[in-house]
Amino acid sequence: MVEITGIRFKRNLKIYDFDANQVSLKKGSSVIVETENGMTLGVVAVPPREKDEHRVHKGLKKVLRAATEEDIAQAEKIRQQELRAKVFCVEKVKQLGLKMKIVNVEYFFDGSKAIFYFTADKRVDFRKLVRMLASEFRTRIEMRQIGARDEAKHVGGLGACGRELCCAKFMPSFELISIKMAKTQGLVLNPDEISGRCGRLMCCLAFEFPQYKAMSKHLPKMGKRIKTTHGEGRVVRLDIMMQRFWVRLSSGETMEMTPENWMRG
Repeated sequence: MVEITGIRFKRNLKIYDFDANQVSLKKGSSVIVETENGMTLGVVAVPPREKDEHRVHKGLKKVLRAATEEDIAQAEKIRQQELRAKVFCVEKVKQLGLKMKIVNVEYFFDGSKAIFYFTADKRVDFRKLVRMLASEFRTRIEMRQIGARDEAKHVGGLGACGRELCCAKFMPSFELISIKMAKTQGLVLNPDEISGRCGRLMCCLAFEFPQYKAMSKHLPKMGKRIKTTHGEGRVVRLDIMMQRFWVRLSSGETMEMTPENWMRG
Protein backbone atom coordinates (compact mmCIF):
# COMPACT_ATOMS: atom_id res chain seq x y z
CA MET A 1 0.00 0.00 0.00
CA VAL A 2 1.07 3.58 -0.69
CA GLU A 3 0.01 6.71 1.19
CA ILE A 4 -1.48 9.23 -1.24
CA THR A 5 -2.35 12.84 -0.45
CA GLY A 6 -4.17 15.48 -2.52
CA ILE A 7 -2.34 18.76 -3.13
CA ARG A 8 -3.78 22.01 -4.47
CA PHE A 9 -1.69 24.85 -5.91
CA LYS A 10 -2.37 28.58 -6.13
CA ARG A 11 -4.75 29.66 -8.89
CA ASN A 12 -5.47 26.02 -9.64
CA LEU A 13 -8.53 24.43 -8.07
CA LYS A 14 -7.71 20.97 -9.33
CA ILE A 15 -6.37 18.56 -6.73
CA TYR A 16 -3.34 16.48 -7.71
CA ASP A 17 -2.31 13.20 -6.14
CA PHE A 18 1.17 12.97 -4.58
CA ASP A 19 3.06 10.30 -2.72
CA ALA A 20 2.88 11.41 0.95
CA ASN A 21 6.43 10.05 1.32
CA GLN A 22 5.92 9.35 5.04
CA VAL A 23 5.68 13.09 5.75
CA SER A 24 3.29 14.00 8.58
CA LEU A 25 0.46 15.90 6.89
CA LYS A 26 -2.92 17.35 7.74
CA LYS A 27 -5.51 19.20 5.70
CA GLY A 28 -4.63 22.86 5.15
CA SER A 29 -0.92 22.52 5.88
CA SER A 30 1.63 23.95 3.43
CA VAL A 31 4.15 21.59 1.86
CA ILE A 32 6.95 21.56 -0.66
CA VAL A 33 6.38 19.07 -3.46
CA GLU A 34 8.29 17.88 -6.49
CA THR A 35 6.75 18.77 -9.88
CA GLU A 36 7.81 18.88 -13.51
CA ASN A 37 8.69 22.53 -12.92
CA GLY A 38 10.85 21.79 -9.90
CA MET A 39 9.98 22.36 -6.24
CA THR A 40 6.67 24.11 -5.62
CA LEU A 41 4.67 25.24 -2.61
CA GLY A 42 1.28 23.55 -2.28
CA VAL A 43 -1.48 23.07 0.27
CA VAL A 44 -2.82 19.73 1.48
CA ALA A 45 -6.43 19.49 0.27
CA VAL A 46 -6.93 15.78 0.98
CA PRO A 47 -5.18 14.14 3.98
CA PRO A 48 -3.06 11.03 3.33
CA ARG A 49 -4.97 7.79 2.68
CA GLU A 50 -3.75 4.36 1.71
CA LYS A 51 -4.07 3.17 -1.86
CA ASP A 52 -3.13 -0.10 -3.53
CA GLU A 53 0.21 0.17 -5.35
CA HIS A 54 -1.34 -1.29 -8.51
CA ARG A 55 -3.83 1.60 -8.62
CA VAL A 56 -1.18 4.29 -8.25
CA HIS A 57 0.10 6.06 -11.35
CA LYS A 58 3.71 5.12 -12.05
CA GLY A 59 6.12 8.00 -11.61
CA LEU A 60 3.89 9.71 -9.04
CA LYS A 61 5.70 12.76 -7.67
CA LYS A 62 6.45 13.03 -3.96
CA VAL A 63 5.85 15.44 -1.12
CA LEU A 64 9.37 16.50 -0.15
CA ARG A 65 8.70 18.08 3.23
CA ALA A 66 6.52 20.39 5.26
CA ALA A 67 6.93 24.04 4.28
CA THR A 68 9.12 26.18 6.53
CA GLU A 69 8.72 29.83 7.46
CA GLU A 70 11.40 30.59 4.85
CA ASP A 71 9.28 28.80 2.21
CA ILE A 72 6.20 30.82 3.17
CA ALA A 73 8.28 34.01 2.99
CA GLN A 74 9.59 32.96 -0.43
CA ALA A 75 6.04 32.39 -1.65
CA GLU A 76 5.09 35.91 -0.53
CA LYS A 77 8.18 37.32 -2.23
CA ILE A 78 7.21 35.55 -5.44
CA ARG A 79 3.67 36.94 -5.18
CA GLN A 80 5.00 40.49 -4.87
CA GLN A 81 7.33 39.91 -7.81
CA GLU A 82 4.40 38.69 -9.90
CA LEU A 83 2.47 41.87 -9.14
CA ARG A 84 5.46 44.05 -10.05
CA ALA A 85 6.06 42.08 -13.24
CA LYS A 86 2.44 42.49 -14.33
CA VAL A 87 2.50 46.28 -13.82
CA PHE A 88 5.81 46.55 -15.68
CA CYS A 89 4.58 44.39 -18.55
CA VAL A 90 1.34 46.34 -18.94
CA GLU A 91 3.33 49.57 -19.19
CA LYS A 92 5.65 48.13 -21.85
CA VAL A 93 2.76 46.70 -23.88
CA LYS A 94 1.23 50.18 -23.97
CA GLN A 95 4.59 51.73 -24.82
CA LEU A 96 5.16 49.30 -27.71
CA GLY A 97 1.58 49.65 -28.97
CA LEU A 98 0.93 45.92 -28.86
CA LYS A 99 -2.66 44.73 -29.31
CA MET A 100 -2.71 42.40 -26.34
CA LYS A 101 -4.02 42.33 -22.78
CA ILE A 102 -1.88 41.06 -19.90
CA VAL A 103 -4.09 38.95 -17.64
CA ASN A 104 -1.74 37.43 -15.10
CA VAL A 105 1.87 36.59 -14.27
CA GLU A 106 3.04 33.38 -12.63
CA TYR A 107 6.56 32.75 -11.34
CA PHE A 108 8.13 29.39 -10.63
CA PHE A 109 8.75 28.95 -6.91
CA ASP A 110 12.51 29.20 -7.37
CA GLY A 111 12.16 32.27 -9.61
CA SER A 112 13.78 30.53 -12.58
CA LYS A 113 10.92 31.27 -14.97
CA ALA A 114 7.97 33.65 -15.33
CA ILE A 115 4.86 32.95 -17.40
CA PHE A 116 2.91 35.97 -18.70
CA TYR A 117 -0.68 35.10 -19.60
CA PHE A 118 -2.35 37.32 -22.19
CA THR A 119 -5.31 37.58 -24.54
CA ALA A 120 -5.24 38.94 -28.08
CA ASP A 121 -7.58 38.95 -31.07
CA LYS A 122 -4.78 38.45 -33.56
CA ARG A 123 -1.23 37.16 -33.63
CA VAL A 124 1.17 39.48 -31.78
CA ASP A 125 4.88 39.94 -32.37
CA PHE A 126 6.07 40.20 -28.77
CA ARG A 127 9.77 39.42 -29.31
CA LYS A 128 10.87 42.92 -28.29
CA LEU A 129 8.62 42.75 -25.24
CA VAL A 130 10.19 39.44 -24.15
CA ARG A 131 13.68 40.94 -24.43
CA MET A 132 12.61 43.87 -22.25
CA LEU A 133 11.09 41.53 -19.65
CA ALA A 134 14.13 39.25 -19.58
CA SER A 135 16.44 42.25 -19.16
CA GLU A 136 14.36 43.66 -16.31
CA PHE A 137 13.68 40.47 -14.34
CA ARG A 138 16.71 38.35 -15.22
CA THR A 139 14.77 35.12 -15.63
CA ARG A 140 13.33 32.96 -18.40
CA ILE A 141 10.19 34.46 -19.93
CA GLU A 142 7.26 32.61 -21.48
CA MET A 143 4.33 34.38 -23.13
CA ARG A 144 1.21 32.21 -23.02
CA GLN A 145 -1.96 33.20 -24.88
CA ILE A 146 -5.25 32.18 -23.27
CA GLY A 147 -8.92 32.42 -24.20
CA ALA A 148 -11.75 34.50 -22.77
CA ARG A 149 -12.93 31.75 -20.42
CA ASP A 150 -9.41 31.26 -19.06
CA GLU A 151 -9.17 35.00 -18.48
CA ALA A 152 -12.33 34.96 -16.37
CA LYS A 153 -10.93 32.06 -14.36
CA HIS A 154 -7.68 33.96 -13.72
CA VAL A 155 -9.33 37.28 -12.84
CA GLY A 156 -12.44 36.05 -11.01
CA GLY A 157 -15.46 38.19 -10.12
CA LEU A 158 -19.22 37.85 -9.70
CA GLY A 159 -21.69 36.35 -12.15
CA ALA A 160 -25.20 37.52 -13.02
CA CYS A 161 -26.47 35.35 -10.15
CA GLY A 162 -24.51 37.48 -7.68
CA ARG A 163 -22.19 34.65 -6.69
CA GLU A 164 -18.48 34.13 -7.38
CA LEU A 165 -17.75 32.84 -10.88
CA CYS A 166 -17.97 29.04 -11.01
CA CYS A 167 -14.78 28.78 -13.05
CA ALA A 168 -12.82 30.75 -10.45
CA LYS A 169 -14.40 29.15 -7.37
CA PHE A 170 -14.59 25.41 -7.93
CA MET A 171 -14.29 24.27 -11.57
CA PRO A 172 -10.96 22.48 -12.21
CA SER A 173 -11.51 22.46 -15.99
CA PHE A 174 -13.95 23.75 -18.62
CA GLU A 175 -16.74 21.67 -20.13
CA LEU A 176 -18.07 21.93 -23.67
CA ILE A 177 -21.08 24.28 -23.66
CA SER A 178 -23.54 24.46 -26.55
CA ILE A 179 -26.63 26.50 -27.42
CA LYS A 180 -28.56 23.22 -27.38
CA MET A 181 -28.19 23.16 -23.60
CA ALA A 182 -29.99 26.50 -23.32
CA LYS A 183 -32.74 25.37 -25.71
CA THR A 184 -33.31 22.13 -23.81
CA GLN A 185 -33.72 24.08 -20.56
CA GLY A 186 -36.26 26.40 -22.17
CA LEU A 187 -34.15 29.53 -21.73
CA VAL A 188 -34.61 32.68 -23.80
CA LEU A 189 -31.84 32.67 -26.41
CA ASN A 190 -30.76 36.20 -25.63
CA PRO A 191 -26.95 36.54 -25.54
CA ASP A 192 -27.19 38.89 -22.55
CA GLU A 193 -29.18 36.28 -20.62
CA ILE A 194 -27.12 33.16 -21.32
CA SER A 195 -23.59 34.59 -21.51
CA GLY A 196 -21.15 34.84 -18.61
CA ARG A 197 -18.62 37.52 -17.70
CA CYS A 198 -16.27 36.07 -20.31
CA GLY A 199 -18.79 36.73 -23.09
CA ARG A 200 -19.15 33.00 -23.76
CA LEU A 201 -22.07 30.71 -22.89
CA MET A 202 -22.39 30.33 -19.11
CA CYS A 203 -20.69 27.24 -17.67
CA CYS A 204 -23.70 26.59 -15.43
CA LEU A 205 -25.76 25.66 -18.50
CA ALA A 206 -24.00 22.29 -18.34
CA PHE A 207 -24.76 21.60 -14.68
CA GLU A 208 -28.46 20.69 -15.03
CA PHE A 209 -28.48 19.80 -18.72
CA PRO A 210 -28.32 15.98 -18.21
CA GLN A 211 -31.37 16.10 -15.94
CA TYR A 212 -33.32 18.35 -18.28
CA LYS A 213 -32.41 16.10 -21.21
CA ALA A 214 -33.61 12.98 -19.40
CA MET A 215 -36.85 14.54 -18.17
CA SER A 216 -37.70 16.14 -21.53
CA LYS A 217 -38.03 12.66 -23.05
CA HIS A 218 -41.36 12.29 -21.25
CA LEU A 219 -42.81 15.45 -22.83
CA PRO A 220 -43.73 16.41 -26.42
CA LYS A 221 -41.55 18.92 -28.22
CA MET A 222 -42.38 22.61 -28.31
CA GLY A 223 -44.57 23.51 -31.30
CA LYS A 224 -45.45 19.89 -32.08
CA ARG A 225 -49.03 19.01 -33.01
CA ILE A 226 -50.24 16.15 -30.83
CA LYS A 227 -53.31 14.18 -29.82
CA THR A 228 -54.45 14.46 -26.23
CA THR A 229 -57.30 13.14 -24.11
CA HIS A 230 -58.95 16.56 -24.69
CA GLY A 231 -58.49 16.57 -28.46
CA GLU A 232 -55.81 17.62 -30.95
CA GLY A 233 -53.69 20.71 -30.53
CA ARG A 234 -50.24 22.28 -30.64
CA VAL A 235 -47.76 22.46 -27.76
CA VAL A 236 -47.26 26.12 -26.85
CA ARG A 237 -45.40 25.87 -23.53
CA LEU A 238 -43.28 23.40 -21.57
CA ASP A 239 -42.36 23.08 -17.89
CA ILE A 240 -39.83 20.26 -17.95
CA MET A 241 -38.99 20.19 -14.24
CA MET A 242 -42.67 20.06 -13.21
CA GLN A 243 -43.42 17.59 -16.02
CA ARG A 244 -46.29 19.54 -17.53
CA PHE A 245 -47.07 21.28 -20.80
CA TRP A 246 -49.72 23.51 -22.35
CA VAL A 247 -51.60 22.73 -25.55
CA ARG A 248 -53.67 25.09 -27.67
CA LEU A 249 -56.54 22.90 -28.83
CA SER A 250 -58.30 23.14 -32.18
CA SER A 251 -61.17 24.80 -30.35
CA GLY A 252 -58.85 27.69 -29.46
CA GLU A 253 -58.71 26.80 -25.77
CA THR A 254 -55.29 26.42 -24.10
CA MET A 255 -55.05 23.68 -21.48
CA GLU A 256 -52.40 22.58 -19.01
CA MET A 257 -51.61 18.88 -19.30
CA THR A 258 -49.30 16.13 -18.06
CA PRO A 259 -47.66 13.22 -19.93
CA GLU A 260 -50.73 11.11 -19.04
CA ASN A 261 -52.85 13.33 -21.32
CA TRP A 262 -50.53 12.80 -24.28
CA MET A 263 -51.87 10.12 -26.68
CA ARG A 264 -48.68 8.91 -28.38
CA GLY A 265 -49.46 7.49 -31.78
